[in-house]
Amino acid sequence: MHDGRRQVLAAANRAALALGLRPGMALAHAQAMVPDLQVAEADPEGDADALVDLAAWCLRWSPLTAPAAPEGLWIDATGCTHLHGGEEAMLAAILGRLERAGINARAALADTPGAAWALARYSARPITIVPPDAHADAVALLPVSALRLEDDTVQALRRLGIDLVGQLVSMPRAPLARRFGSELLRRLDQALGREAEPLTPVVPPEAVQQHLAFPEPLLTATALEIAIERLVATVCPLLEQVGLGARRLDLVFERVDDAVQVVRAGTARPTRHAAHLARLLRERLEGVDPGFGVASMRLVVTLAEPLMPTQATAALDGKENGEVDLAPLVDRLASRFGESRVFSLLPVESDVPERAVRPAPPLAPLTAAIWRKDWRRPVRLLTPPQPVEALSALPDHPPAIFTWRRIRHRVRRADGPERIAGEWWRRDGEVAAVRDYWAVEDEDGHRFWLFRRGDGADPATGDLSWFLHGLF
Repeated sequence: MHDGRRQVLAAANRAALALGLRPGMALAHAQAMVPDLQVAEADPEGDADALVDLAAWCLRWSPLTAPAAPEGLWIDATGCTHLHGGEEAMLAAILGRLERAGINARAALADTPGAAWALARYSARPITIVPPDAHADAVALLPVSALRLEDDTVQALRRLGIDLVGQLVSMPRAPLARRFGSELLRRLDQALGREAEPLTPVVPPEAVQQHLAFPEPLLTATALEIAIERLVATVCPLLEQVGLGARRLDLVFERVDDAVQVVRAGTARPTRHAAHLARLLRERLEGVDPGFGVASMRLVVTLAEPLMPTQATAALDGKENGEVDLAPLVDRLASRFGESRVFSLLPVESDVPERAVRPAPPLAPLTAAIWRKDWRRPVRLLTPPQPVEALSALPDHPPAIFTWRRIRHRVRRADGPERIAGEWWRRDGEVAAVRDYWAVEDEDGHRFWLFRRGDGADPATGDLSWFLHGLF
């Protein structure tokens, strides 16, 4: 890169860093250290555009992402980590996807953007997760350069013997402001959470969206609900024009204090039904803090899929013909309880009960396998089966008494046994495995699904221990 006086390194990959090269180093010095150094002309504008595109790609992880020029990304993970397996799993997945794309990255999660920025660059670990309310201690031992200060300010602090962020925290603020200006204290307060640092979320240019500004800030839930209905009523015709249906919507609340809040709603299938989408977004308002008022709102369809016009169903005797559309119900359940908790069960061709079903999206099409109606199965299976103490007579008698979770149950009725053998092709331990299942009912009317491991004749089939596998 040429800065008008000399050529310097603007960036270096992992191999160059391992050879001792650093950004800001003179090109001539770098070529002297590595004679066969490969150099490409820097393109700051292209890099900035690519960073915006990368921030838009990160919308799959969170509804609030923004570029942190020149080489970083902001991702507001509030309320999103559980959707991706937890904090560490989410960060590991992001870094893994970036690494497969040829991008080396580090990540940190903290209560404040400033602390996350500092730890992502100065922590010894590639992934750093700071517990809640521990960000101040986490940044105290970092160098002052972690506060995003100008190089001149960092050098001046070091000449005074101030090397760590913790030293700044313990010093009087007034002398610091007089000597270094307000920028030092602003960056310090942002890292510690004393001053808010609003993010400007990225919006994909091709996304269908609508913006609504208000002459007076909105404070009440009723006013926000009316604004949601107006936004949805405007966005749905735009989706119809391009033949798309919404699968994911982000509603951005821009407050008068420059803070930004985002709520996300998803649908099980593409839709542009205005009343349904508005209802999903209204149910998310409980987590929105309007502060001193919402100055504007933006509705962005961050994920859309083709949706062709459909023929309206004819009415006969006041009822509509056709199948019941469960998509609105699925969307509301997912919005209230979380997408991972709403699913359907599809049959799998297997005799082993825990392998006979698999979870699938709520509206997934049926598979080639069919449900066996001649086998009675409990609605709820315990994973894994829980051991119980049972008293029974061999070889084919049901348990007379069994104890589960320190409660003794006396069996009044029983049906069985149903013998299920292991699947020999999976592993050697299942070649001779046998389970004898019984559906039993105790004196209080509670019904259980028990099995005994082994047939009572051959010790290789099992040790005759009893397990509770399901509840009817």
